[in-house]
Amino acid sequence: MNRWTDERMASLNSGAEWEPNVTRGLALLRQSRRSERRRRGKKYSWLAGGIAVGVPLMAMPATRAFAHRCVSACVSESSWVRELVTGTLPTAQYIRPEDRKAAPDFTLNDASGKPVTLSALRGKVVLLNFWATWCGPCQIEIPWFVEMAQANRDAGLEVVGVSMDDDGWQSVRPYIQSRKVSYTVLSGNQDIARLFNGVQSLPATFIIDRSGRIAAVHVGLCSKSEYESDIAAVMREQ
Repeated sequence: MNRWTDERMASLNSGAEWEPNVTRGLALLRQSRRSERRRRGKKYSWLAGGIAVGVPLMAMPATRAFAHRCVSACVSESSWVRELVTGTLPTAQYIRPEDRKAAPDFTLNDASGKPVTLSALRGKVVLLNFWATWCGPCQIEIPWFVEMAQANRDAGLEVVGVSMDDDGWQSVRPYIQSRKVSYTVLSGNQDIARLFNGVQSLPATFIIDRSGRIAAVHVGLCSKSEYESDIAAVMREQ
């Protein structure tokens, strides 16, 4: 998604002064969406509207980080925009026990500097979530994970978030403090992402069974009920 944004920013130029306004941009996007619903016979009518909103935003001298945030927020608004930007729609896959493979092991530091090793969590069901502070869909999921961690802690669920922010704790620490994220958060890097098939898009979540094997994979903004269903199924396993 970030590479897609960077390529389009590089191809556009504008000397105009501009102040980013995500709220206004998303309001226009939603207005176009409502208009399309009134014109269901015209299948692609608001595709043009979405691009009309997106292209001027990209043409202005926004920072790369802001452009990434804008695209992420738009992706959270619409499944077809997500498909246009990433080439994929949200997917949730439960893996049968006999088909599972061991999750790659790693060690990363948490916000206090304490090292956390994935394999040390064997015996628990682990929800491993790759995310970033600028990712709109991630912001929707995080409160779900806080709730799930609290509700299932005594039953053996461990939620671990791996931030993929480029500036590491500089962005992540104030973010998790302001949103009262109570589960373990680690600062990740591209080496860790490559272990999990490159983590091609965010959010990407892996549910790991008590034996340390990947039992379910969720890519993109899946529903809360899909997470709850897969977690419950894995936690019932002996």
